This record gives sequence, C-alpha cells and structure tokens, in this order.
Amino acid sequence: MILEKPAEYFMLEALKEAKKAYELDEVPIGAVIVSEGQIIARAHNLTEQLNDVTAHAEMQAFTSAAEYLGGKYLKDCTLYVTIEPCVMCSGASYWTQIKSIVYGAKDEKRGVSKLGVSLFHPKTLVKSGLLETECAELIQSFFANKRGK
Repeated sequence: MILEKPAEYFMLEALKEAKKAYELDEVPIGAVIVSEGQIIARAHNLTEQLNDVTAHAEMQAFTSAAEYLGGKYLKDCTLYVTIEPCVMCSGASYWTQIKSIVYGAKDEKRGVSKLGVSLFHPKTLVKSGLLETECAELIQSFFANKRGK
C-alpha cells in the first residue's frame, strides 16, 4: 500500500532544490514534478552555471520529467515550485499541459500574475501560498545578501 504524501512534503523537497541553487549563488528557486505520488523530476535554477537565461527551475524540471516519462505532455503531473512562475515558465507549462501547479510565494516583480491574464493551460489547476513564508524568506535572504544587507 502506497501512502499519499501531503503537498507540504513536495514543497519541502522543492525548497531543498532552492537551497542547492542558493549554495551555487543562483537565484534560489527550486522545483519538483510529481506523478502518481512520486517525484519524477527535481531541479533548481541554473542560469549562472549554464550561462543560459532559460535555465529556470521549472524549465529544467519540465525537461527532466518529459525525459523520465518518454513524452512531452505532463497531463497527470503536478509541479511544485517555490516561487510563482514567470511568463516564460508559465508559457512552457501551457505546452506541457501539466495537470496542476503549486507555488509557494508570489513574485511581485516578474511573476505571471502581474500580467492580469493566465498563461497556464485552461485545464491546469494553479494553487499559491503553500509554505509561502519559507519560500519567500529564502529568496529575500538571497537578495539581501547580494545587496550587502
């Protein structure tokens, strides 16, 4: 018998990924993709390491999950990501047809909700605010350190 893990468990796993990014001096955003109650992809920002502006945690996770599943559609998957997806990642999620997206903290500057329209697939369920404080504190700490505060 497989016991269903709570959503908080998966967001804590995404936070572990964000902390890996932090240690690499990357913007600390982490993501995991879950299918049938199991993590099938883990990722964090790698834009500095790869010198690639598209190497966001979500993009890395989409690629990894598609490879794991052997197909580009993630219709039965959930993305857990520590910070609200940007326009690029939201658009990419549309094409994956991912079932649901759960994010921790809003991104007031670059988050997709700032547009006032949804770029997510119409069938994608989006939930925000899971472990919001923990997710926000990590990224705020990162930028405070960058500013020397």
